[in-house]
Amino acid sequence: MTNHASTSKRRAPSSGRTMSSSPRFYSQATSIGLAAPLIAALVVGFLYPVARLIALSFSGGTLSHYRRIFTEPLHLGVLASTVEVAAVVTVASLVLGFPIAYLMARLSRGKAIAIAACVFIPLWTSVLIRSYAWVVLLQRQGVINSLFIETGIVDGPLKLIYSKGAVIVAMTHVLMPFMILPIYSALRALPPDYVRAARNLGAGPMRAFVEVTLPLSLPGVFAGSVMCFVLALGFYITPALVGGPSSMLMATLIGQQTTVLLDWPFAAALSTLLLTVTLLSVLLFRRALSRSKGLNSVY
Repeated sequence: MTNHASTSKRRAPSSGRTMSSSPRFYSQATSIGLAAPLIAALVVGFLYPVARLIALSFSGGTLSHYRRIFTEPLHLGVLASTVEVAAVVTVASLVLGFPIAYLMARLSRGKAIAIAACVFIPLWTSVLIRSYAWVVLLQRQGVINSLFIETGIVDGPLKLIYSKGAVIVAMTHVLMPFMILPIYSALRALPPDYVRAARNLGAGPMRAFVEVTLPLSLPGVFAGSVMCFVLALGFYITPALVGGPSSMLMATLIGQQTTVLLDWPFAAALSTLLLTVTLLSVLLFRRALSRSKGLNSVY
């Protein structure tokens, strides 16, 4: 007993030094110093420009620019079209991306790597190049129209490009990886014992998926949906190239106000409105999915 007590006393200081060097025991000044560069970058690169943007939208001390948005039907129509396209793109990315993420999480390592390569390779390509690829595919003399004409499906070229449908298809292709990766991460972290337990209790494959796998994958669905929806709200290159003037979205309208009409205060008001819609959408996503057991199991 005496030897054991003396050994414990000798080891106590060493244990204390180990605990004091842990990051959990940094002093307040050290923690602030470590976080200061990140806080400065956030303030300079995000908060200050957004604050200047909002202040510019109230130039003259009036709400004239916001009044103009809500009194001219064109601007509200463009906003509604933007939200509609973003919602359709998000749903399409979810419907097409969930099976791919599920296969990546359930297949063997080699097959999962092959599918992951097909998902990651487009991310290494510029959005501009991918958008031009859809222009080549969908134009009147493009690959799809040529194939339809040669096989006798149609007699003349179809109008596939410069439409809302073309914008939705192209944006879904560009944004689908942002839906696949969070869902794959959530499914990969799901222990397979849960599904086995459900199957042993008499549940079929479909019921085990609906009642076990799907609810527990909702954190990934939430993250992917938020990223796709937010990115789709502010997409500029793809709608400008594939949609044309007939399929104008908010980002295209803001770019027109800044580069063509040089109406910066009104463009700032449009940007502030789009930012408000984005924040409200994120809050609605969070509130709707926080009621599910899948999201509550994580947060």
